[in-house]
Amino acid sequence: MSPRSWDIFCTVIDNYGDIGVAWRLARRLARDHGHDVRLWVDDLASFARIAPGLDPALPQQALAGIDIRHWPQTDFPADIAPADAVIEAFGCRLPDSFEAAMAARAVKPAWINLEYLSAEDWTLSHHKLPSPHPRLPLTKHFFFPGFDAASGGLICEDGLIDARTCWQADEAAQNAYWLRRGLPPRVAGELRVSLFAYHNPAASQLLQAWADGPLPVRCLVPEGKVLPDVAGLFGRALRAGDHARLGNLDVHVLPLSDQDDYDRLLWSCDFNCVRGEDSLVRSQWAARPMLWHIYPQDDDAHIAKLEAFLEQYCAGLPAGMAAALRALNLAWNRNGDIPTAWRDAAPWLPAWREHATNWQQHLLKDGDLAARLLHFVGEIS
Repeated sequence: MSPRSWDIFCTVIDNYGDIGVAWRLARRLARDHGHDVRLWVDDLASFARIAPGLDPALPQQALAGIDIRHWPQTDFPADIAPADAVIEAFGCRLPDSFEAAMAARAVKPAWINLEYLSAEDWTLSHHKLPSPHPRLPLTKHFFFPGFDAASGGLICEDGLIDARTCWQADEAAQNAYWLRRGLPPRVAGELRVSLFAYHNPAASQLLQAWADGPLPVRCLVPEGKVLPDVAGLFGRALRAGDHARLGNLDVHVLPLSDQDDYDRLLWSCDFNCVRGEDSLVRSQWAARPMLWHIYPQDDDAHIAKLEAFLEQYCAGLPAGMAAALRALNLAWNRNGDIPTAWRDAAPWLPAWREHATNWQQHLLKDGDLAARLLHFVGEIS
């Protein structure tokens, strides 16, 4: 039997990534499937940066039809009745009292550990595996997002692809969007890009390559960890609202926006540099060429994850195109020879754009993450 109510627990790790995914999933279950969702978050201040209607001072509030609660790390309320399904986002540890309340239910909740996104083969062998609780009559199941039919898929709201298609065909809507964000409309021959990344010394290389290149490039940089790397190229501090120019490159710093506005930024650009998990997934639905800055890990473990993604993303492409896309992504994540990698990848941009559309269709042919999750939870409930 499918659940009708959900508890989603999320700890904010890198300011926006984890809560970004949890918030999208909560909205997907509530808005598109009509379920009751209670979202527990330990850092409401960071959450409010991507959900401007949220008041970080309120421990309980409703937003977008979702019951949002502050998750205290001590003295968790003892009188909370668990929902039909409980999600630990990215392995966060549930409160002991809440686990006990789950075990006390006559019908035990479906308990899901929603894992980080990865294309690595080992995740498929662990996807949906049960993990019995060592003391309580509860079983947790692992659920791995991914890029193929055997995985948990990726979050995509109902109507999103149609909305994006209409947006990208509506020049007037895009111009109004640029005006609202204080940006000029496009000029002929311009390459418009977004740049959202972690601290990355390769960023100045890429910007310099654009400045020295043959095409005008307008680079839109949401506030974030890469901004000091961008500012270093111009020898001065940059903040939201600033504009800087070098050669054929114009850089505009944007204030961090809510999730819907970030989607429109991705839809409106020709090329998107994204980071982590949430913005990577959203760049897939934009159907535009993209460059992924994966979250850095010790011993270069993140490079194996990047290469696993690129193996799937580049499957079936012409050999030269696949090699250029791989080289650019690896140089971006290893501070390699970015000017050469960009010069080799740039001629493929038209074909890359077509591939991005086909790839997005491939990702959704077996349903999105919420649809696959609902099906699985119905099986184990």
